[in-house]
Formats: sequence, C-alpha cells, structure tokens
Amino acid sequence: MRIKVLLAEELARCGVELIFLQAPSGATAEDQLLVQFQGMIAEYERAQIAERSRRGKRHRAQQGSISVMSGAPYGYRYVKKSDTSAAYYEVMESEAEVVRLVFDAYTQQGLSMGAIARLLNQREVPTRTQHSQWNRSTVWKMLHNPAYQGRAYYGKTELRPRQRITRRVRQRGLPSRNSAFRELPRHDWIEIPVPALVSDATFALAQEQLEKNKRFSPRRTIEPSLLQGMLVCQRCGYGLYRTSTRTSTRTIYYYRCLGRDGYRHLKGAVCDNKPIRQDHLDAVVWREILRLLEDPSLLQAELDRRLQTARTTDPLMRRQEALRRDQARLAKSMERLLTAYQESLITLEELRSRAPEIRKQQQAIEAELQSLEMAAVDQTRHLRLVETLAELRMRLCARANALAEAERQRVVRLLVHEILVGGDSITIRHSIPMPTLTPDSNNGARPTHGPPKPNPGPCYLLHSHSQRA
Repeated sequence: MRIKVLLAEELARCGVELIFLQAPSGATAEDQLLVQFQGMIAEYERAQIAERSRRGKRHRAQQGSISVMSGAPYGYRYVKKSDTSAAYYEVMESEAEVVRLVFDAYTQQGLSMGAIARLLNQREVPTRTQHSQWNRSTVWKMLHNPAYQGRAYYGKTELRPRQRITRRVRQRGLPSRNSAFRELPRHDWIEIPVPALVSDATFALAQEQLEKNKRFSPRRTIEPSLLQGMLVCQRCGYGLYRTSTRTSTRTIYYYRCLGRDGYRHLKGAVCDNKPIRQDHLDAVVWREILRLLEDPSLLQAELDRRLQTARTTDPLMRRQEALRRDQARLAKSMERLLTAYQESLITLEELRSRAPEIRKQQQAIEAELQSLEMAAVDQTRHLRLVETLAELRMRLCARANALAEAERQRVVRLLVHEILVGGDSITIRHSIPMPTLTPDSNNGARPTHGPPKPNPGPCYLLHSHSQRA
C-alpha cells in the first residue's frame, strides 16, 4: 500500500493524472480514503491467495501429484491430468538415451562437463528447445537432478535476499529484485516418484564425483602435486597450498598453510605452522600408501564389508514395490473398464477414449521396471568386478616407482581421505579402516580391528635446516 501511495504522489508531482477504472477518481478526501482502503484490501487478498496456493501445492506434493512441479526435465514429457488419470511424466526414449550417455560419460569415462557438452554439440544432439547448444550449466543441472534416479523433489529451494552482491552482478547492474534461490535442508524436501532413467548406483557415483570435483578441481594448476587438495592444517583448519622459493641452483617447493598469510585475514595471520617441503612429505605419504597396499588382509576385510553391505541393502526394492502396486491398480482399472463396456454401462467411444491413457501408463511402468531390473544386474556385475582388486594391488605394487605423478595422485585419493599436518606430527586418515597394533608389535604385529590410534613410527625431517621431526 505504501508503494501505491508513493507512486501516486510521484506521478502527481510530474503532472500525470492517475485514473482508476474501478474506483473513484480521487478528487476529494473521501475518494482518496476509499482508494487507499481498496489498495490495503487488495494487498491482503494477494497475500492470502499466495499462502493458499503454497499450502495447496504442498498438500498435493505430499499426495504424490506431479502437477505441482514447474515442468518436466529433459528426458520426460509432461502429460496433463485427464478425466481418467492424474498427471504424470512420460519417458521420451530419444532424450532418455542422451541422459544415460551424459551419466555414463561422467561416471565411467571420466569426462568433464565441458567435454560432455562439446561431445553432444559435435554429435549434433538436439536440446529441448531444438535451437540452442549444450553448455556446462545444462550438464551440471542434469547431473544434479534427482528425478533421473526416480525421485523428484518439491520444495528444494526458496526465495531469499541475496547474501552477497558479486562483481559480475554489479557490472551488469543491480537487479530489480535483490533476491536469489537458496537450497532448503534435505529433510524439508517432498519426494514424488517418477520413472527412473539411471540406476541409484550410477546417480550416487555421479554425486560422489561432483563432490570430489569441488575439492580436487585443478583450477589454475600448471603442474599437479601428489597431495593437492588433501592437506589440512591441524592447528587452524585451513588448507595447505603449494608455493616455491628459488636458490641459485634449483627451485624448492613447499606446502604452506593459508592461515600463515597475513594478507588473507583482516587481523593478520592466524596460524604459525611452518611450511613443509613438498618432496619430503610426498615421499612419506607415498611410502605409507605402499605399506598399506602390501597388507592384503586390510583390503580384503574392507572388500568383504562393502560386498555384504551392498547385498543386504537394496535401495531399489521400495521403488519396485510401488511400481508393482501401480501396475496392479492399472490392471484392475482396465478390467473394470472392460466389464463396464460388456454390461453396456459405457459406450464404445468412451472405452476408446479412456483405454489409451491406461495403456500409456502401463507401458511407462513396465519400462521403468525393466530399467530397475537392469540396474540390479549392473550392480551384481559391479560386485563381481570389484573382486579383482587383489590383482590390481599386485600390479600396482610391482610398478609403484614407475607411476607418473597423476597416476600416483589418483591412487592416493582413492585410499586417503585427508592428511592433517600439525607442528610435530602428520595424521593420515585412510578411507579404509586401519588396524590397531598390539603392544607386542615389534615381535610380530597382530592387528586388531578397532579405532585407529597413533602409531609411533620412524621420524622424518620435513623442514630443511631444522631438528624437528
């Protein structure tokens, strides 16, 4: 209401007469009062309509109705609600093959999002609009969309004020609405079942790779290092980056804590952890990785644990049961429709108009059930392939010293979660649970699988011209 009054005053100062088609002209004080009352009531009604619409959409989403979604993503076609069936997503096989190609290229072939976009453009794969080209943001959204694993979500984001005005926003001018969409917590999302295009295992692998890209993205790295993106300062919690200094004969590389850089922080440096020689620390960590690979019992125990977990937990079972219930419901609907026609309760035209919609839904459910069965077969095949890890370990140990830096980096990232660098100690957090050595380790180590404890091993001089271990 305040905006309406301010606009009216501003227009009056500029000599513009404001005329309401369904309100008094505003020539007298009574007319102006009535116009203001109508504006207040209109604003109140607008807020009430928005709140009712929000609650109605949320209720429909909780009932599993797909009509509350803004539109069907790439790979689906939105089928409107009819007299005989609710709205649903229909799989478009031509686009579904493109979606599977994108997930396979990202998870199996290891292509980046830019490389996938270039591949699709080279093959002249049409987009949804048929006029634009593929780009990184489109591939990113496709890889993040949970609808492709059979679970669309309503209420993932909400409109909030912008937390930060970036330089790019300032350069193109301040937006009319200083707002942006923010993601809500996962427990507030409302799940709506849709036909799946990729298996849960493939989608989970894509999300894992996306998280790794956030952490290990090379960005402007010219020459990769073994421990890039894995070092964390134990004192301040900041990461360590690689820096260098040059002598008269060579260049020496160090890992330096971000907390030591005074120019990065408002009140100066927040950490006094000294830089560490890169070659010394890389050698220590690589030696520990080789020692881990020499113990086949650790890898076998972890492999058995993961195989057992994969066999006992089946995330596709709930979706298959829901699809079978829908399949039985549609079969009963078709049977009742035929019975009604045989008893002359409906005409042949009504039967012809209702039967195709039910058949389309049955075909969509059968296609999704087949995809789930193929996903289960792929998971079993994956479990059989994992059992060849022992062979890989033997080959890796045989040619460990001949591996290139990028190959060593991949091995370290598979086996190590992070490395904590303290003032006098280095803690390697493995992805595989490590055994705890018994007191008689020196006379023959007997590993006991329990929580890892500090292992007093050999000392390494990681700082040049220093006596600290």
